[in-house]
Amino acid sequence: MLNLASGKVLEAGVGTGANLASYPDSIQSLTGVDFSSEMLKYAKQKASRLAPYNIELIEADIQELPFPDHTFDTIVSTCVFCSVPDPVQGLKELRRVCKPDGQILMLEHMRSENPMAGVVMDVLNPITVRMWGANINRETMENIKAAGLSVVGEKRLMSSIMRRLVLSPDK
Repeated sequence: MLNLASGKVLEAGVGTGANLASYPDSIQSLTGVDFSSEMLKYAKQKASRLAPYNIELIEADIQELPFPDHTFDTIVSTCVFCSVPDPVQGLKELRRVCKPDGQILMLEHMRSENPMAGVVMDVLNPITVRMWGANINRETMENIKAAGLSVVGEKRLMSSIMRRLVLSPDK
């Protein structure tokens, strides 16, 4: 998925920087944001050993990004929106900072479309939130629509639970 990234790239929820080494050398620059200063310490260590392009890592909240409108060509998020308190607001922010002809690349897990599996996920969700801070029953596809984004590519990786998505800001 990261091979699709081009131009000026934002990784929303960069965490410890696990993806940093996987971006193509052809991107112009990479900005990573995360709300955790502790995770960013690890990401900064990795970034210092990488890339022919500029990497900037910033402590910031996805729900209130510190960038002007239409800043990035590509935005990436991997398994992030399970822990964003207001996922629709976070997605609206990604839409806002994405260029009108840009793309948002997501790898996200979400509530199963299988009715029985969905109920099991609903029952287990309070436990996963307490243990890991991750909601396993988010209605991510509905959240994407509510944020004004359009799905232009979708690959299901674990039935309907894990998906690789390409979104358009649809401006």
